[in-house]
Parts: sequence; structure tokens; C-alpha cells
Amino acid sequence: MICRAVLCILLFFSSMMLFAQEGFYSTDTIRDIRIMFAQSNWDEILDSLYVAGDKERMQATLFIDGIQYDSVGVRYKGYSSASVDRVKNPFNIKLNYLIEGQDHQGIDKIKLSNVIQDPSFLREVLSYEIARKYMPASESNFANVYVNDTLLGLYSNVEAVNNEFLEKHFTTADNVLVKGNPETVDLYGENSNLSQTPGMDSLAYTSLYSMQSDYGWTALYNFIDTLNNHEADIDKVLNVDQALWLHALNYTLINFDSYVGYAQNYYLYKDKAGRFNPIIWDLNMSLGSFRLTDASVYFDGFSIEQAKTLDPLSHYNEFSVFPRPLLRKLFNTSRYRKMYLAHIRTIVQENISNQAYLIRAETLHQLIDESVQNDANKFYTYADFQNNLYGTVSDFIDYPGIVDLMEGRAAYLSGYLGFQGAPDIENVSVFPEAPVSNDMLVITVQASNASEVILFYRTRPDIVFEELLMNDEGIDGDALAGDGIFSSQFLFQGRDVDYYIYAENDSSAAFSPQRAAYEYFTIEGQLNPGDIVINELMASNVDVVADADGAYDDWIELLNTTANELSLGGLYLSDDATNLSKWALPNQALPAGSYFIIWADSEDAQGSSHANFKLSSAGEALFLSDAHQVLIDSVLFPEQIENVSYGRIPNGFGDFTFLSPTFEKSNDGANLIPLDDALVFNLYPNPVLDVLYFEIESQSNSTIQIIDVLGRVVFKSDLSAGIITGELSVSDLNAGLYVVSVRSNDTVMSKKMVKR
Repeated sequence: MICRAVLCILLFFSSMMLFAQEGFYSTDTIRDIRIMFAQSNWDEILDSLYVAGDKERMQATLFIDGIQYDSVGVRYKGYSSASVDRVKNPFNIKLNYLIEGQDHQGIDKIKLSNVIQDPSFLREVLSYEIARKYMPASESNFANVYVNDTLLGLYSNVEAVNNEFLEKHFTTADNVLVKGNPETVDLYGENSNLSQTPGMDSLAYTSLYSMQSDYGWTALYNFIDTLNNHEADIDKVLNVDQALWLHALNYTLINFDSYVGYAQNYYLYKDKAGRFNPIIWDLNMSLGSFRLTDASVYFDGFSIEQAKTLDPLSHYNEFSVFPRPLLRKLFNTSRYRKMYLAHIRTIVQENISNQAYLIRAETLHQLIDESVQNDANKFYTYADFQNNLYGTVSDFIDYPGIVDLMEGRAAYLSGYLGFQGAPDIENVSVFPEAPVSNDMLVITVQASNASEVILFYRTRPDIVFEELLMNDEGIDGDALAGDGIFSSQFLFQGRDVDYYIYAENDSSAAFSPQRAAYEYFTIEGQLNPGDIVINELMASNVDVVADADGAYDDWIELLNTTANELSLGGLYLSDDATNLSKWALPNQALPAGSYFIIWADSEDAQGSSHANFKLSSAGEALFLSDAHQVLIDSVLFPEQIENVSYGRIPNGFGDFTFLSPTFEKSNDGANLIPLDDALVFNLYPNPVLDVLYFEIESQSNSTIQIIDVLGRVVFKSDLSAGIITGELSVSDLNAGLYVVSVRSNDTVMSKKMVKR
């Protein structure tokens, strides 16, 4: 019995280690989620909370794959998928409901869908898997859900669009987040269609959209105003490419319980560049499960056969029963229509024509087969589950077979005008292959059947791609005119450059890479030594200059010594030679000749200019490196003096010396801090192998110390006043660079020493 118990414990912990090694949303895994309520009538309580509509939660204990979480908050979720008459309702679980900071693998909110409107059980997980190839989209998988140890059934487990999602895809969660879901869906109204029908008062939109951030109604209204009335400026307020991917996915996968149908089930997030980014959401009725309307030709619904041949440009070629400005306003531009159709071609070719979707669907079908059989509360029979992958299942409506629908859809779209005849983009190349700052960078591409080729590029991930027309005219980096090789050139700023190629003709377009702009090529940046330098530092700031919070902290000054704007993105500062990527600099531009101050105060939560380490006034090393751990600059500084800085003279390239602080200014105007003539310090030989000799002449007692590049004092000794000669054994020191520092009262002298 003891052996069996030990074996069970070992198996339990082995399974926990296995789950810990993979992501919570790993698609090929069925999670085990158990909700434990203290109340036996939990369902009645949740029903009453759902009817009240105030989104209050019920306290519970949660087990995820055997890991326990106490005091979580549980409520139902959804508009039509939840009902007081159902046993199997969808759940919204908040792990940090009462315990601040509680999460599971960084996830603090779990959304479980009850797989209604989908006999195949596959639609949501499969569609999200496809969507994630082309735009920010939730991860999803399956979970067996139990309440008080009773199995409710198999659920789809979908990642919430929350702070963790936003930080992962946009590096920030501090901006405006809006959900396109009206309080009540009007089957004969506009809902969250982004029209300006409600008027000019932003408060008139509060019942149509859900503000997920602390602010944003004015920003949302300004976006809607621009979308509807200022088409030439749409690209300034909207990530157009992401909107086109959203439409391409909805129309290719017949996901019409979306912006297309009743204008709902999407998010908008405002990024650092000030543009709103559409985010796809709620795919449980994708692949033709929802066919009540397309707000255009089929405003009163469409059949399965009509779904196969829905015009992806119906809101341009036909009419809109209710306004759809996010479709029509974009499709008014010829280039955007071509880009949109190019995205549809990519989705079809990468998922449907090559049968990739079917291989994944069959794999997932096999994965969940047993769980579906065990689901006593599923909304369809097990036979329906088996049949719906290929064939239609009839219930209250007809649910198309996924294969039947997708094969018909792919056949129709493949013959659509603009699908065929696209330009061919090949042999994208960069010269020089390993550019450094101030190189003239030339990008070339071989393009056939193209009337126009455009290079889209950016020098930081938080800014918009710029357009540069490529030419085949033998100028601006192009070698030969008319050879079908198009070229563009621009000055390389030394940091990573992201880029992609777009080519079009009269009717069609293509991208390279095909998933652009969500995917792109990257040229790794490399700064020349001295382009950005550590120009000045203060490690004993008593009362010289304070930060924004009024604290007199250590500070470090960087300087862009070039005549061009450079980016700090991808650079790191550290005081630890074994961890050069200790603190990442903010991803922002540093104009030519300008300074940037970092507060070395270990208070990185105070802002992007506050490092996660402090400087040692006793002396240490400081390193500036890039993402590949290549040193850009470094300084090994000695013991520092109160309210005296340590900087380069001449400014930007000279040796370091003690000076009066010149915070964010040139050091050339600084007063040098003279060393006391009464202190004389010499050492030899240098480089040294075993024995270091020194001479010190001082009118006061002095201290000599040796500091390594990690800032560690490896030797220290107090000496008396007068003329002192001596020797130090350094044979035990590792080879490398050191600072030998002598201090007498407020006077410090230091010399670099190389140990061989």
C-alpha cells in the first residue's frame, strides 16, 4: 500500500511537471478544470447573478490540472450562450478576485465557452489557430470542466483580451481598449458598427460599446469621426492592415457573428503610435454556424450554399443595409482592396487549398473524441459530433460540414477577380548584409507582373511602417534599368529595421513575406563604437539634481554622437559583466547630438528611464550593449566624490575625469575638479603579471584599493601619510581589466591596470 501511495504521488508530481512545461493554452492538450463551491445550490446563485446582469461573482476554490487556487470569483459569461435553463453554462473565472496578484502561469482570468452552436466542437479552437497566424488573436484549447466534482462537460478555453494579452502583442496595456458589443443586440439596428449615427456626443455611444480601459470615450469618438468623414486620414488612426486581416478572416472562414453580421464581437486597442487595432473575438459560430445576416445582399440570412459564394467585397460591390464604415471606407481605396484580396489568398493557400485545416481538424477531433462522448450535457449527439466535420448537421438550424463549406469556399475564392494574376516577388536581398550605422542600405527584390513595388519599413516596433517606392530605373541604388529588379535605399541608423515588400498590378497584389504586416523581415542593427556613449555619470548625488519624484538618485547620461537619429530600442545597461542585459533601455528615438538620462535607482516601476540597479559610489563597471550582447561602450569608474560627476572631456569621446555636473549638457563647459597636488600616485609595471609596484605621496592618510569589472573591491589597504612605496601580489587575480584607486581625504586618483 505504501509503495502504491508513493507511486501515485510520483505520478501526480510528474503530471504537474509536464503541465508546467507547456503553455496553459497548448492546443493539443485538454485541461482539467475543477470549480468547488461551498454552496450546494451554486447553480441557482449563479443564475440569479446572471439575471441581475451586474456581473457580480461567486467565491470558489479552483483546481487547474491539480493546482489549487483559493478565493477565485466565478460568474457566467456570454449573451446568448448562457441561460438559467441550461446545465452547461459558460464561465468567466477571475483568479485574483480576492487574492491580489494570484494567477496561473501569468493568467488571471479564464474564459470557458460551452460549445453551443457547434456540433463539431472544433470551430472556435480551429479558427483561432488560423487567425493567430495573421494578427493578434487569443490562444485557445479544450478543457473538461467539473463543478463540485461533477463533470459538466467539454468546454473551449479561450484567452481573454486583457492586460496580459495586450502586453504580449502591443508591449503596453495602458492605452484605450474598447469592446464592440452593445448592451443589447438590435437585430434590426446598427449596434457597434462604428458609424456616426448616434451623433457628436461621445456619451451617446456608451450603450453600444464597452470601454475596457479607464478612459477613452473621446478617443473612440474621434476615431469614428475620422473613419466616417476623413478617409484620407484613416491610416493615421487605424492599423489598416490589421483591419484588412480581420475582414479577410471573417469572410474566408464565414465568421459572420462579427463586425460583418450584427456588428459586434471585436475589440479595438489604441497602440503607441496612436492607431486603433481591431482584434478578432468570439469565434464559436465561425465556419458558417451563424448565417442570420451579412448586412448587405443577404441582410435576412443566407443558406449554406450561398455561404460558399459570398462576395468578399459585397460592401463595396453592393449595398449596406446598415452602415459598415470599417468595410466600405477601406474598400473605397483601390490599394486596400488589393491588399485585402491578397490576404484572403494567403489564408486560402496556407490553410484550405493545402488541406492544412483538415489535418488539424482531424487531429483535434481525435483528441477530444472521448471527452465529447463523456459530455452528458452537450447540445448535440455524439453522432452529430462525428458527422459535422464533413457533413451538415440539422438541428434548430443547419450546421454546415466544415470540410464541405471550406472546400466550396476555397473553390469560389480561387476564381475571384484579384485572386489570380498577382505579382511574383522573389529574391529579396539586402546590401550590405551586415550594415552598421550610417551605411547606405540598399534593399532589392525581383518582381514580375508588377506595375508598382513598395518597401514598407520601420526602425522601431512601436512606430508605423513608412512607405518607400522601389524603382527599376537604374537610380537610387538600382543597378540596371528595366531588369525586373526593384531597389530602394535609405540611411541605416544602426538599430534593427523591420520591413516587407508589397507589389501590385491593375487587378491584384502580393506581399513578401505573405503574412505581412503581421510578419516581416528584420535587419539586425549594429552601432559603430562611439555612436552612443556613456558620457557622464554621478554615483554620489547628494543634492545636485532630483528626478521627477524629488529623489536625488544616481544617474547616467548617454549621448548620441552621430549626425543621425538613433534608436535606444534593443540596447541594455548593466553593472554586471555576467548579465549584460540586466536592464533594457526604452524603445524610443535619440535625436542626433542629444542626451538621455537614466536614473540608476532600482525603481524601474517609476518609469522607462529608471533602471533596475544602482551605482556604487565605491566604484564599479558600467556596460552599454546591444541585444546580441555586443558591447557598445563601457566605463570602469573609481570611488566617487559627493556631488561630483565623472564624465568625458572632451565631450562625447574624451577620457573620463571628475568634473562639475553638466546634466544633459556638454561636458566641455564643466569645471574640472583638480586633484590635490599633495597626492602623487604611480604604479608599474602595467600590464602586470605577478607583482604590482606603487608609489604614493600624500600629506594625509590614504587608502588604496583594486576594483574588478564587476565593481567588487578585491584588495584594500589603509596607508599612512608621507611617501609610501610598496608592492602588491596580484598573481591570484584573474586576467582582465581592473581599476587601482587611491583616496586621500576628498581627493581620488585612479589608474586602469591590466592583469595578464
